[in-house]
Amino acid sequence: MNFGQLKMYIDGELVSSVNNVTKEIYSPLNDERIATLSWANSLDSERALKSAEQGFDTWSKTPVKKRKEWMLLLKDKILEKEEILRKSISYEMGKPYGATAEDIESITNSLKYYSDIVEDYQKDKEIIDPDGTHNHHLVSKPIGVVVAYLAWNFPLLNAGFKLGPALASGCSIILKPSELSPISLYIIGEILHEINFPKGVVNILCGEPSEVATTLSKSTLPKLITMIGSTETAKRVISDSSTSIKKYSMELGGNAPFIVFDDADIELASNIGAAIKFGNCGQICVAANRFFVHEKVFDEFMDKMISKAKQLKIGFNKELDFEIGPMITNKSKERVLGLIKKTIENGGKLQYGGKSPEDLSQGNWIQPTVISGVTDKMSIFHEEIFGPVASLISFKTEDEVIKSANNTKYGLASYLFTNNKERINRFINELDFGEVQINGIKYDIYLPHGGIKESGVGHDCSELALDDYLIKKRITITKQ
Repeated sequence: MNFGQLKMYIDGELVSSVNNVTKEIYSPLNDERIATLSWANSLDSERALKSAEQGFDTWSKTPVKKRKEWMLLLKDKILEKEEILRKSISYEMGKPYGATAEDIESITNSLKYYSDIVEDYQKDKEIIDPDGTHNHHLVSKPIGVVVAYLAWNFPLLNAGFKLGPALASGCSIILKPSELSPISLYIIGEILHEINFPKGVVNILCGEPSEVATTLSKSTLPKLITMIGSTETAKRVISDSSTSIKKYSMELGGNAPFIVFDDADIELASNIGAAIKFGNCGQICVAANRFFVHEKVFDEFMDKMISKAKQLKIGFNKELDFEIGPMITNKSKERVLGLIKKTIENGGKLQYGGKSPEDLSQGNWIQPTVISGVTDKMSIFHEEIFGPVASLISFKTEDEVIKSANNTKYGLASYLFTNNKERINRFINELDFGEVQINGIKYDIYLPHGGIKESGVGHDCSELALDDYLIKKRITITKQ
């Protein structure tokens, strides 16, 4: 499939790069060319910044109800284009067609959710004066121009997490999709152009990060830089953006522990474990990275994980109904295969998978993999795997597993399976992660999503996300 030639969206227009450079995009499914995109440089970034500055001036003054109308129109048009958007996601980053529904649901739900809640959330809040001599109010105002760097693994979900709160709060935004999966965002640009969305409010461009992202970050115009990506990338962004004082909202790397006690429902735990590990080929920030399983149920849990891995349908077909897709790039595939090899050389035991399927010569495919005997002396224990590899670790005591689970610089998601209420209360308090999910898993636009430690600052989703896009002004009026 080919999506043709696609242009950037800047200042309300579909435009080519200033120097007319284009980029061929290839699918990780089969290595075939699937689109030709206008490819931005630093001059295009400056053009987008100027556009966003002007867009903020008008959008921030647009009444909330009118902003809501525009957001809902965009939502409806995205739903009209759902099929082409879903296919573009499948081909650009290798996701099964069925799994792409989450991207569409997320971006449309975000537009609806934030357009519904922002008016009440932004209302002035009275602060009681105990002396009775003054009237105090807390006023919320949009922060300004926002730059959003998006990860490639959920192109429209990630865009929705930024677009919804930015538009609702009155900010203009520059969306910079990953160079690995920009097609679906460029199609969103076409939709914005089709509905004549107010100029400058949303700008979409992609190019080499060394040019585009560096120019955007170093500019003093953005007041908020938000991103979804790796911790290493975030550190570069923060360094580049130190030309002025900016606000940050960042969802970064993870190393999620998945803890299973002997009193847990093992079938439930293994079903969820396989889904959160092998879904999206393990390329999820909240993917279970380290499976800590009580010694009494270790073999049972491992056997179930192996069985589920064997059942997964892998390999490209035109129906896009495979169950596990490829790695995003050949470099990513080789990195994960190298990590598997290193783990086995250091004493880990390969239980299933561990290689590229021999019958899939095109694309970046890896078998779902299960490894036991993992220890904290191995790289796989400490790195974010970002691939379909379940590393299993046996444990005996609560103290032991709490210490091991927290032995990471990351602090995004964690998972616990047990039916002991006292244990649940203890782990809620002692697991050092921004999210602790117990006996199940749930993500939605109304639930806060964010990490601690080196997994990020700020939040996506929920009312808390709006705080990143708003500034607070304290107003005090002396009574006469």
